[in-house]
Amino acid sequence: MNSPRTPKQNPSPNPDLAAQLNPLGLLVTAQGRDDLLARASTQPWSPRQLLEEIARSETQDRARRSRERRLAQARLGRFKPLADCDWPWPQKIDRPLIERALTLDFLTQGRNLIVCGTNGLGKTLIAKNIAPAAVLAGHSVLFPTAADRLADLDGDSPPLRRRKFRFYARPALLVIDECGSLAYDAHAADLLFEVIHPR
Repeated sequence: MNSPRTPKQNPSPNPDLAAQLNPLGLLVTAQGRDDLLARASTQPWSPRQLLEEIARSETQDRARRSRERRLAQARLGRFKPLADCDWPWPQKIDRPLIERALTLDFLTQGRNLIVCGTNGLGKTLIAKNIAPAAVLAGHSVLFPTAADRLADLDGDSPPLRRRKFRFYARPALLVIDECGSLAYDAHAADLLFEVIHPR
């Protein structure tokens, strides 16, 4: 004889829901759980709609945090956006070429971009506008000066230097600023070559 089935009990609400959501990486959901539940009940949302909203908000937040992390890792510092610049460019600057560079076609095609010109023409400004465009497009970027790279590499042991060469080969976009500003001896030139060659 079958025993009577015990009615299914609903799980009791956890008073510390955020403590369960945070380790799962659901940071936005944990922070805005009360507002989310209020919207879900007043809309009213189906269980699927609630899950879709959680997935949407978490995906957006992860993309935002990834952009912020890549911007910080790029080490761009402060810069003036080209949109705020005076667009009557000097005749020596090929404006259509710079605008094309901002589309990042050179990056997706695996080509190098060399910006050269006299001091004060805006080469660093152009590079510092290309770099965040690459970050916003989902690429990793590193923005050192040539002097910074040489100081970082010079004097290291060969094994440590090889690790650093691999580190500089990793970003999708490596900008080496102020390459022509200093005179380099053969050793410094060799180091810069080892940074650029694997790319």
